Amino acid sequence: MKLDLVHDLQAVYRKMVDSTSRPGLISNLQKEAELLEADIQTDCTASLIVVALTLLDQEVSFKVVSENEETVSAIIHQYTYAKPANIEQADYIFVLKDAKASILSDVLTKAKPGTLRNPQHSATVFIEAEEVRSGGSLLLKGPGIQSTVSVEIVTQGDWIEVRQEKNKEYPLGIDLMFVDGAHQLLSLPRTTQITENRVMI
Repeated sequence: MKLDLVHDLQAVYRKMVDSTSRPGLISNLQKEAELLEADIQTDCTASLIVVALTLLDQEVSFKVVSENEETVSAIIHQYTYAKPANIEQADYIFVLKDAKASILSDVLTKAKPGTLRNPQHSATVFIEAEEVRSGGSLLLKGPGIQSTVSVEIVTQGDWIEVRQEKNKEYPLGIDLMFVDGAHQLLSLPRTTQITENRVMI
């Protein structure tokens, strides 16, 4: 495998940490994704598989939401030994671009928010987007953002209002990460507030 499972995945992890600690910062996973594409052909962007290889192991569970769920799940399990689970129990959820638009809000509603004793036992949801970029209609503010930062996330399905409802009882909630076909990654931790069209939602 051309992808170095130590060096390259450490680089991916650092990029994910940077984007999570500084919401609005878009990280590029193209280098690592292209190394993986040379060995593994998948039905989703290679960046999502790179992320799975970075985060998942035999101690955690995951769910793939896709018309090609069986194929993608088999690849993730083969390389990480993580256990497939249903949406309500999964530690990591991967919503692929071919999933029905209406299912995204359902996934976010069902994803586990953790408990007051263990808020870290919540789900992280990765969403395959059409595009993520700096500048746009979404204004972000909160921890890790000096003032505000604007981004654009082009994806199917409604998620902003559902995310707000899911995260209203902090520290409970879910964290989202969007990855697009250009291997751009954008993180929205539960502490980040979103304003759309100058109206708080």
